[in-house]
Amino acid sequence: MRRDRLHYLYGPELGEQTALEADALLARFRPRLAGRAPGVRGDASNDALLITYADTLQDAEKNPLTALREFAERHLKERLSGLHLLPFFPYSSDYGFAVKDYLAVRPDLGGWEDIGALHSEFQLMFDFVLNHVSAESAWFQGFLRGEPPYRDFFITVDPATDLSMVTRPRTTPLLTRFETASGPRWVWTTFGPDQVDLDYHNPEVLLRMLEVMLTYVERGADRLRMDAVAYLWKQPGTPCVHLPQTHQLVKLFRDVLDEVAPQVEIVTETNVPQRDNVSYFGDGRDEAQMVYQFPLAPLVLDAFARGDATRLTAWASSLAPPSGRTAFFNFLASHDGIGVVPARDLLSGAEIENLARRVLAHGGQVSDKANPDGSVSPYELNTTFFDALSDPRDGTEAWSMKLDRFISSQAIMLALAGVPGIYIHSLFGSPNDHAGFARSGWKRDLNHQQLKLAEVEAALSDSATRQAQVFARYARLLEVRRRQPALHPRSEQRVLQAGAGIFALARGPRQGQLLVTLHNVTDSPVTATGDWQGANPAEWQDLISGERFAGVSALRLAPYQALWLVRTALSC
Repeated sequence: MRRDRLHYLYGPELGEQTALEADALLARFRPRLAGRAPGVRGDASNDALLITYADTLQDAEKNPLTALREFAERHLKERLSGLHLLPFFPYSSDYGFAVKDYLAVRPDLGGWEDIGALHSEFQLMFDFVLNHVSAESAWFQGFLRGEPPYRDFFITVDPATDLSMVTRPRTTPLLTRFETASGPRWVWTTFGPDQVDLDYHNPEVLLRMLEVMLTYVERGADRLRMDAVAYLWKQPGTPCVHLPQTHQLVKLFRDVLDEVAPQVEIVTETNVPQRDNVSYFGDGRDEAQMVYQFPLAPLVLDAFARGDATRLTAWASSLAPPSGRTAFFNFLASHDGIGVVPARDLLSGAEIENLARRVLAHGGQVSDKANPDGSVSPYELNTTFFDALSDPRDGTEAWSMKLDRFISSQAIMLALAGVPGIYIHSLFGSPNDHAGFARSGWKRDLNHQQLKLAEVEAALSDSATRQAQVFARYARLLEVRRRQPALHPRSEQRVLQAGAGIFALARGPRQGQLLVTLHNVTDSPVTATGDWQGANPAEWQDLISGERFAGVSALRLAPYQALWLVRTALSC
C-alpha cells in the first residue's frame, strides 16, 4: 500500500501510524484470502451482469437468495457471467443503502452460506456503501452516546457555517440535528437524515472500512460497487465532491486489493457529468477498473424519443477508457431510475425537461435535486425503462412495435464496449408498479416490484405472455453476444455514421472477427448510409436473426430493427 497517500491525507506522523495499522490488517487477511477462488463465470465468455435485489423473486417454500439462485441457474447460466446483488445487509431505509450492519446478511434473505452458493455458480458484485451508514447503526448509536471510537466517526458542523458551495444530490437538508450525550449536534447527512456520512478525516474510519471491504472479498465479492463514492471527503468552502482526497481514498482501496486480492475489481458509482465520472479511472492502472456509464440511459431514451441518434452517436464517439485494463459498466435501467444529471453537458435543459415530461406522461415520476441558487431541477426519472420508451396507455400502438423498440434499445447497450448490467425487470419488460408506489409513496418503488417466482416461471412458459416474449428476445441477444470475440468488453470500438436514425458501431477485429451493429431508433424503415459501408464485404450475416445479405450496397432496416452483422464465413 502506498504510504505517500496516507501521508497526504493525514500528515507524516499520523499517516505512518495508519500505515502500520493497515499493514497489520492486511497481515490478518492475507492468509484468509490466499485460497479464495474467484466466482464461476458461467458459460458466458463475455461478461454481463444481472442487477437485482436479493428479494425481487419470492417463493413461499424457500428464502429469497435460494429462489434467486435457482432462477439464475435455470435461465441465466448460459447467458450471463455474474450477478450484482444490491445491498443485502440489515438496513433502515433507502432500499438497503442505509446500512445498519455491514457484516451481516438480512435474516429474511438467507445467510452467508446462500451468498456462497451463488458464488459457486456466478461471479458476484457487492455494494460497498462506504459514504454513509444508517442512523440506526451501532456505529452511529455509539456516536450519540459519546462512546469511543464512534464519537469521532461522523462529521459535525456548526449550523452557522457557510455550506452554500456544497453539491447537493437531494432536496433534504445537508445537516441534521441529533441529541447526543454532550448535547445537540448538527451532523452531515448528504442523502437524508437516516444516512449519516462517515468522517474519513479520521483514519480509524478508513481502517474500519478497509476491514469491511476485505471481509466482502473473503465472502465472495469479485467486484465492489463503490456507492456514492464521489462524496467521501468533505471540506467546507468546496463543493465536497470529487475532491483530490476522495481520489486518493479510492486509490488506497485499489492498492489494498492489488496487494491481497488483485482479481477483485472496483466499480465506481458516480451519478455526475461525464468528465467527472471518467476521472475515477485515474491513470488507467491506479483507481477504478470500471465506472458506471450514467449518460447512456438518458441519451438512449432521447434517441428513441426523438427518432434521432445524432447526440448518442456524438457522445459515443468520444468514449475511450484510458487503458486496456479499464471498461465502462453500461446500463439502461437500475433500482434508482434514469439519472439525468450526467446528461446535462450532452442534452439541453429543454431536452431533459422533455424526457421528464415523457416519463410523467407514461405514468412515471421525477425526483429533483436542490441547486445552489435555491431552485430544484430533475435528478432522476423514476420508471421502468420499458414504460419510459412506450406509453403503456396508448392502445393504438401495436405491441410488436413496443417490443421492437425496447429490444433495440437493449441491443445498443449490449453492443457497446464495456460490461453490460441488466436490471432484472428489463428481462421481463416490467411495467411501472403503480400499486407499490401508492402503498409507499416512494417514487423509486415504481421500479422495485417484488415478483412471485412461481408466477414468473408460469409466465415464461407461456409464449403468449409479455414476460415470455420480452425474455425470449432478450435471451437471444445475450446468447449471441456471449459467443462473439468482437463483443468482448475491451474489444476495440469505432462509432460509425449510418444516418441520423441509426446508431452504428464497428467492434473488433478480435480473434479475426469484425462485427458491425446497426440500430434503427425510429418508427419507420431507414436505409443505412455513410461510412458503415467502408468495411462492407460481399456478404453479411445478421447474428440475431440469421438473415444473410449478399452483395448489398445499402441496407434497409425495419422500424426499431437491430442488426449485428459479420462476414458470413464466420459462424454465429
